[in-house]
Amino acid sequence: MKATALSGELVATGLQKWYYPKGQPSVHVLDDCSFDIEPGKLTVVMGTSGCGKSTLAYILCGYLNPDGGQVTMDGQLVKEPCSSRLMVFQETALWPWMTVLQNVTFGPLAASNANRKEATQKALELLRKFGLSEFKDKYPGQLSGGMKRRAELAQALINSPAVMVLDEPFRGLDVMTRELMQEYYIKLFEETRLTTVFITSELEEAIFLADRILIMSETPSKIIHALEVDLPHPRTFDVLTSERYLDIKKEALEALYGNSMQHIC
Repeated sequence: MKATALSGELVATGLQKWYYPKGQPSVHVLDDCSFDIEPGKLTVVMGTSGCGKSTLAYILCGYLNPDGGQVTMDGQLVKEPCSSRLMVFQETALWPWMTVLQNVTFGPLAASNANRKEATQKALELLRKFGLSEFKDKYPGQLSGGMKRRAELAQALINSPAVMVLDEPFRGLDVMTRELMQEYYIKLFEETRLTTVFITSELEEAIFLADRILIMSETPSKIIHALEVDLPHPRTFDVLTSERYLDIKKEALEALYGNSMQHIC
């Protein structure tokens, strides 16, 4: 399950995206949005609500095509979804009529060359890692919010993607469950070094998780600031009281506040 250090480089160049809602004025969402995602790193993309973060995530995964510019992955043009780039959405992706184990094994078993025994063994190992072994025969409706999120991570990871894109995956969870999920994911990332793009509007979450933070402007959006997060690994919540954390938070807030003020003025 460990990603190679050189897989999953994403490069976005000059992205443009417009929406044309019926009977309403067009909406310019992305404007000359350019950045790179370094392989083997956890990059957080953050910005205010409605700034186009989810649109950007869909373009990175190939679910949407830009109206201008392009995205490449390891030098190849991204034009459509593929199993090497998988996304965990804000909404649940678990099928309610399937057990947890059936949900997790669905992806590899849908592949023509999948081996049921191997897929089941791999799924059981992932469920053990996520603390869900005892819930493998439960249905999604019998799980808590945090359990569903863990099951969805296992559902994606079993397919061995080169890139994971997570679109505000812990949104809507209570504070304690959200912190537990952040700890789950950072430990998983430190083990696998799987190239990760994590979308959030929460600054503390961004700093705790990230190797690098890309800050988006208000719409029409672009990346206005890139911030390296050099907090130590393995990372625990103790870093939130460190002097370096406060420096990073100050720099991020200045970028966010400065852009918001320009937009208001």
